[in-house]
Amino acid sequence: MERHTLERLAQIKTAGFILKPDSPEIKPLYENIRGQFETKGIRVLLSQHSAEMIGLEGIAFDELCKTSDFLVSLGGDGTLLSLVRRSYDYRKPVLGINAGNLGFLADITIEEVEEFLEQLLKGEYRVDERMMIEGYIRKASGEKETFFAFNDVVISRPVISKMVQVNAAIDGEMFNSYKGDGVIVATPTGSTAYNLAAGGPVMYPLTEAFILTPIMAHSLTQRPLVVPADFTLELSSPDEKVMAMIDGQDAYEIFEGDVLVIKGAKRGARLLHRKERNYFSVLREKLSWGDTH
Repeated sequence: MERHTLERLAQIKTAGFILKPDSPEIKPLYENIRGQFETKGIRVLLSQHSAEMIGLEGIAFDELCKTSDFLVSLGGDGTLLSLVRRSYDYRKPVLGINAGNLGFLADITIEEVEEFLEQLLKGEYRVDERMMIEGYIRKASGEKETFFAFNDVVISRPVISKMVQVNAAIDGEMFNSYKGDGVIVATPTGSTAYNLAAGGPVMYPLTEAFILTPIMAHSLTQRPLVVPADFTLELSSPDEKVMAMIDGQDAYEIFEGDVLVIKGAKRGARLLHRKERNYFSVLREKLSWGDTH
């Protein structure tokens, strides 16, 4: 049985759309879906950047977030991931409409849009709150660079030919030194992303925990580790420079003496789903679990 919040939207009058970037061919699909929303009495706003891509009028992203009752990502999981991070401060629920194959996050298909809108207006929907990472890089100079992550934070080597060493501490106590291609710190939502490819466990997305997964570890004794989200993780490296990638979208350089600090954010990201959506059925379909041939 799915676990979720019983939260309800204050009103369902205005939807703010973000489209898959660099995909002007999505215009007819967007116009079709916009028509379905408007037929149900829901006003549709389009972000300025997306609008420019397809030759329409749009509004600034900040204004879109303030004005909309909920936000809609039309694209894939990457589009939704970016929207969740950019809109995080506005606390608006995000709906993912998948313009391609079924996603782990963007799980409403094009064919399901009309039915979902009917359910939405009847109050038959869910708002899931997903754990977010709140982190910062504490520079040797004392400066801080802060960030939020939805899927994962990856520390890796700056060049392919070089192994990296990552020292990890939990709540101020050193517990491991990873040597290899790097380390992934994933949220449960991010467990099916890079973490899964690197051999980490799949976690139920409404769990609150960190997954630390070594990437191509130099030692066979290194294994993925799951720790509660109320711990503080500190990652550093004696190497001259390593790279930290946030959700595969933002890159930071970490130098010797810098420390990457990771905590569970005080509030999560809010995703809008079908009431009957079952995470395990998504896993079966995406990962072909249970196939007999």
